[in-house]
Amino acid sequence: MVTLAEVAQHAGVSASTVSYVLSGKRSISATTRQRVERSIRELGYHPNAGARALASSRSNIIALMVPLRTDMYVPVMMEIAIAVATTARGHGYDVLLLTGEEGPDAVRRVTGSGLADGMILMDVELDDERLPLLRATDEPSVLIGLPADTTGLTCVDLDFRATGALCVEHLATLGHRDVAVIGEAPAVYERHTGFAVRTLDGLRTRARELGVRLLHRPCEGGYDAMAVTLARILDERPGTTGFVVQNESAVEPLLALLRQQGRAVPEDVSVVAVCPDQVATQASVRLTSVAIPAQEMGRHAVEHLVAKFDGRGSDEVVLIAPELTVRASSGPAPARP
Repeated sequence: MVTLAEVAQHAGVSASTVSYVLSGKRSISATTRQRVERSIRELGYHPNAGARALASSRSNIIALMVPLRTDMYVPVMMEIAIAVATTARGHGYDVLLLTGEEGPDAVRRVTGSGLADGMILMDVELDDERLPLLRATDEPSVLIGLPADTTGLTCVDLDFRATGALCVEHLATLGHRDVAVIGEAPAVYERHTGFAVRTLDGLRTRARELGVRLLHRPCEGGYDAMAVTLARILDERPGTTGFVVQNESAVEPLLALLRQQGRAVPEDVSVVAVCPDQVATQASVRLTSVAIPAQEMGRHAVEHLVAKFDGRGSDEVVLIAPELTVRASSGPAPARP
């Protein structure tokens, strides 16, 4: 391993000069700085992370809190996490991934130990127990998600309320008047998870405005659970011709069950999904959908956190506008007999 002293000898300067070039704590002439930087590149020198942290009071690490729950669609969570890690690396930061369901305890551990320079939190609930701790600490943080009260917080999210409204608008425009929403697992709503509750609010509000009858049923996902949920929906609302699905695990079971019942998509029923483009385009019927902008969310979160590190950031809410892509799964409502 190349040492700082070897860099100094190679560049023909003192070790303290190399240290000042690395830390930026003192003004160094452009010629000397270039000579030191050239030696660093040629020798392949990498400052010791522990020593650098002690010298600068910075760890150059971002803590990403992403509880991996069984009732959540993990591929989306990990796509956001990868976007966070990639963007952070581009800014010179590494990412510490915290996947346990520790809640406030994880926040205390990070803020109390100096493990990271700041935090990004995912899986945000409307009344998230982690938020009082974030507001009480000076450590910078960004939420990927939207709680009920955003005071003193920086939040990045898809505008899920507008997403729900957009889905029901699309079906209403096609003449559908009885629409069923197949939602996330019941536990997601019981926790008051922000994205699910806000989507449902948007769906219900816009449905009332448009005169659409809306029925919401949570679903665990998977074929058996979807079969029970669909049977319940059609028993309560036999005239249902439109479905909005916010549950990736329920998409393919729903399409298979509709085929088995002789209900053609989109001739007899239309299906709109809130899901990643990959899920929508690889389904047995290409789905009309609102995509989850995972990479954009992860990138925005890191950029806002880095801005806070540099003293440029301020508390704000960034909502990404939803975009609905029409594919093969939605069409005009069938004529009523």
